[in-house]
Amino acid sequence: MGEEQKTKPTQHGVRDLRSVGLSPTVIFCRCKEVLEESTKSKIASFCHVDGPSCVLSVHDVSNVYHVPLLLLEQKLHRILAEKLQLGSIKELSGRLDLTMNGLEEKATMWNLLEGGGANDRVMEMLGSGEKVDQSSSTGMSRSMIDWARMAFKLDRFEEDVKIVIVGKYTGLQDSYLSVIKSLKHASMAVERKLDLIWVEAAHLEKDFENEEMGGEKEYDEAWKKMKSADGVVVPGGFGTRGFLGKVLAANFCRENKVPFLGICLGFQAMVVEYSRNILKWEDANSTEFDDQTNNPVVIFMPEIDKENMGGTMRLGSRNTTFTHPTHDDGSKSIAQIMYNNAAVVSERHRHRYEVNPDRVNSIHDAGLKFVGRDETGTRMEVAELPRSEHPYYVGCQYHPEFKSRPLNPSPPFHGLLLAACGMLDEYVGGEH
Repeated sequence: MGEEQKTKPTQHGVRDLRSVGLSPTVIFCRCKEVLEESTKSKIASFCHVDGPSCVLSVHDVSNVYHVPLLLLEQKLHRILAEKLQLGSIKELSGRLDLTMNGLEEKATMWNLLEGGGANDRVMEMLGSGEKVDQSSSTGMSRSMIDWARMAFKLDRFEEDVKIVIVGKYTGLQDSYLSVIKSLKHASMAVERKLDLIWVEAAHLEKDFENEEMGGEKEYDEAWKKMKSADGVVVPGGFGTRGFLGKVLAANFCRENKVPFLGICLGFQAMVVEYSRNILKWEDANSTEFDDQTNNPVVIFMPEIDKENMGGTMRLGSRNTTFTHPTHDDGSKSIAQIMYNNAAVVSERHRHRYEVNPDRVNSIHDAGLKFVGRDETGTRMEVAELPRSEHPYYVGCQYHPEFKSRPLNPSPPFHGLLLAACGMLDEYVGGEH
């Protein structure tokens, strides 16, 4: 009696839905163990759906990437195609013009669905680590095999990679959800378990050490975490609080050869740090934080209205052109390499400030190379140190985390994780 799967909570939930005019077509049952067929039949009967096949078991799995495979095994895509009168999956995928811009991801999904369901033998092979190709399967598409391989490989990762995120909003980690997911995607690509370490940017500042209420302890703890990192990310943000900490994080990573990725404000912190410590512009700053500085290396974009801030950001996908594919020492731009040597890439933006065009040449000539620029060539998008000076020190004004996908990790994040694991040289030398 105690181990019997209970259906009453589901029945009551569906009854409440029906009371407000919502009748489910498919019921997804979140549960610890696989739903028994008798349980499915009972739920289908009392909740008035079209048979047990419309009651799907979403039970515990080892990682979230098994869930799509779980739903495919239970033919969810077939149910949707029938209920929405889409015709057969193959017919629909054949009608799609897959060469049209913006349909690449849809094409991948339809190819995944074409498989019709997971082949037990192929799943068994993937689970044991055997090599699988399309000839090994009965109807499983290439995309489906790749997804399944990723899900099973994730279960077998043993080594960790420690990545520190230096941020301002670490108390609410969902603020960095896209960054976390991008790091996760990249860690899967390098076959490592991601050990994420959070550092509040303000805790790295010397002034914080002198504060009361445990400031010294938190300061020491923050730097202890920094020194344990295999790689560091400084993501975007706004406001003065913690900016100096981000500058100090960039300085620590540059001087100690720790792989580093700066995004948006993190990119601007790189530029400020380099200007202060290499060019000796001691008061170098962003005018966002000091509009009286003698060395404004980051400035308000001229087209932005300072009086009416609403809806004035530089937003959305914009092209970045790699203008310096080769450094003075003969090495190639690592950022461009990670983008498969593409001449132009499109990434999403969200900012009001930019690197001061009047200071670009001085900073570039001093060694921090601006390798990516906008279409006009005047707005800096990507900066890096040559790999002869640093294993991976890259910053970008845009937000690469917004386009990361499990089977296609964001190139800047992928590069960071490769460098953090000591794999970047092999990756570059082997031409990927």
